[in-house]
Amino acid sequence: MLRTDPRIGLGTNRLTNTPENVAFLQEAVGAGLRLIDTAHTYRGGDSEGTIGAALSPLPDGVVVATKGGWDGAKPETLRAELEESLRRLRLETIPLYYLHRPDPGTPIEESVGALAELQAQGKIRDVGVSNVDLEGLERAREVVTVAAVQNHYSLVERESDDLVDHCAREGIAFVPYFPLRHLDGGGALTEIAERHGATTSQVALAWLLQRSPVMHPIPGTLSLEHLRENLAARWLELSDEDLAALRVQKT
Repeated sequence: MLRTDPRIGLGTNRLTNTPENVAFLQEAVGAGLRLIDTAHTYRGGDSEGTIGAALSPLPDGVVVATKGGWDGAKPETLRAELEESLRRLRLETIPLYYLHRPDPGTPIEESVGALAELQAQGKIRDVGVSNVDLEGLERAREVVTVAAVQNHYSLVERESDDLVDHCAREGIAFVPYFPLRHLDGGGALTEIAERHGATTSQVALAWLLQRSPVMHPIPGTLSLEHLRENLAARWLELSDEDLAALRVQKT
């Protein structure tokens, strides 16, 4: 299973290859970041290229996760995209590689089967699946050990609630993307943030961390200040009363 400390990572779907962003990634790792999430499709490959330029050789303890198969997940497509990702990231082995989404025209068993072969070749360390339901996850697990699931999940988007609990029981990391999307102020969220002297984003991230021990949220930012603010959310302890109020929070 994916294990990083801190469990809060960084999403990079807006990352472009500029000197400023290269410096940002280097400073982010210096500030304690240990999980960086990207994908073959992000910014036409620029996101992966920026990470490679900033962090090669990859510092000890830093996990870079990328994804392939957004525009089709036939085995040959995944193999080709993986090779491009290795080149851009300047890696010989990708720490965590996800099937970006199931391909309606390709059984998920064939897609993850290709990833299992690449794992056996030493090009992938751990395999993950993204945008899956419980049935898809269990079909994938019949073929390969799944280290992580990445789905849209947040304080206000809880469709994957049952999947979160399943992953916790099975020892699979759950990586929610867009953990702060559509997060508005007001109600219990704002009241709790004010009481703790925190931001609403920090409360939402703290809620995720306390929601499940296998949770690894990946909020996106290009600001070192915001990154440090996000990472600090791990020190925020919400009370049982806070959690009860947030359980019904709708913003």
